[in-house]
Amino acid sequence: MTHTRNTAASPAEPNRSDTSRAARSPPVDERSERALSESMTVRPLPDRRYVVDTDGGTYVVDLDAGSCTCPDHAIRGARCKHLRRVALSVTAGVVPAPDERVGACAVCGTATFVPADDRGSHLCDRHAFDPGTVVGDRETGKRLVVTAVTTDRADAYRTDADRSLADYESNAAYGAHEPAVEAVYVESLRPETALTDLKTYAFPASRLTASVD
Repeated sequence: MTHTRNTAASPAEPNRSDTSRAARSPPVDERSERALSESMTVRPLPDRRYVVDTDGGTYVVDLDAGSCTCPDHAIRGARCKHLRRVALSVTAGVVPAPDERVGACAVCGTATFVPADDRGSHLCDRHAFDPGTVVGDRETGKRLVVTAVTTDRADAYRTDADRSLADYESNAAYGAHEPAVEAVYVESLRPETALTDLKTYAFPASRLTASVD
């Protein structure tokens, strides 16, 4: 049963290889080099700031304010290596951004970064679906097209029948804490019909699979 809801060389004689290498890799200043090479541990704090542990001490970095409690920043006003290391860590996905927190995928429990103020249900990259993805229903084998991935838990998502998605017997094998994924059946697609005009169905995330024959 399915459940509905609408919703850098010499100037005299340039060395070709050196010139080429410089063009590919812009010069790195000392602080950036140290930010990349020195041992540091970056840990997020609940107030959008970060603790940076180094051999020389422990400092607090605020990316939003562009500040750090180290002497290099406090006395010289420099964009210190600690600030740079935190920015690099965020860009690399090692720590969450200031507006994110560490959450857990509702399907597999893998740690994933989610919006800091959103306490809803979330999925990791492995289990997430993009709108437009063709998926299969594990229960019926039918194919659907994903229209939206909500952050509503299956036990909180209400269908058109004003029932919780988790209440349906066909969803008993799937987590009530999983986010509801909305989709339309492929068989209902028509060239003249907009996707938004089709009846939308909802499923607990793990009921759908992106592996479609």
